[in-house]
Amino acid sequence: MTVDVSKTDGPDATPPAGPEAIKAIPVRHPGRYVSAAVALALLGAVVYAFAQGNINWGAIPEYFFDDRILKGVWNTLLLTVLSMAIGIAGGILLAVMRLSKNPVTSSIAWFYIWFFRGTPVLVQLFVWFNLGLVFEYINLGPVYKDYWSSFMTPLLTALLGLGLNEAAYMAEICRAGLLSVDEGQTEASHALGMSQAKTLRRIVIPQAMRVIVPPTGNEVINMLKTTSLVSAVQFADLFKQAQDIGQGAGSTVEMYFLAAAWYLIMTSILSVGQYYVERYYARGSSRTLPPTPLQRFKAAVLPTRRPKGVTA
Repeated sequence: MTVDVSKTDGPDATPPAGPEAIKAIPVRHPGRYVSAAVALALLGAVVYAFAQGNINWGAIPEYFFDDRILKGVWNTLLLTVLSMAIGIAGGILLAVMRLSKNPVTSSIAWFYIWFFRGTPVLVQLFVWFNLGLVFEYINLGPVYKDYWSSFMTPLLTALLGLGLNEAAYMAEICRAGLLSVDEGQTEASHALGMSQAKTLRRIVIPQAMRVIVPPTGNEVINMLKTTSLVSAVQFADLFKQAQDIGQGAGSTVEMYFLAAAWYLIMTSILSVGQYYVERYYARGSSRTLPPTPLQRFKAAVLPTRRPKGVTA
């Protein structure tokens, strides 16, 4: 038996054949198709049920931009902004009190948070609204004096009920944000001669905002929906206006759908704003920010420009 050395050695040697390419067979997931079919069937059944129901769908676009509905939308947004302002201001104050080394202020803050987080918002609204049964007058000395029923308007009731309750939740959010900042930051600022208040304002709070902003955005969206409870104290918010129109026009369920559509629109807008605020405060913690939805849309739809001189 002879071997042709010229083909197995030297510069002209034929390289040995490599291993065969692996033929990868994707794993089948029949359960995914079954679950998708079941989900589509359930969705179709729900759509069919509502299509066959006795619903006057034409009443929704008819009243969608009614003056009373638009007034309710404005009142809902106004109440959301004012209640969150009270909640954020009170939450920052309570968080600082809770972290204080003074046992009196710390205990007061703890009791406030315990009480307002432990009682339902609707109960708090009714308590504020019906305090006129306990106090006939509100007497602040030479500053202000009036009947309680005249003083405690539906707007003030809503602000106190929602704002003071929100302050308890914001206190815990702010406390978590303040505790997330390393203690070395405070020690370094004190070594530079900065006071406690200036350290909190210039060093601690800006760094804590990265932790505070995301749950605060969720609280704003939740507050927008919680405002629907103030209809129980006769405040003319979106839900109250839709409820009154529905009872007068005989389209109760249709007006509930209309209110739900408006709430979805407002919460969607707030969600977009929350995204960009979170993106702004994430600049110090991430080297490269993820692309925005608009940037991803442009990258997917618009053609990529080629540099000059480069051909396909």
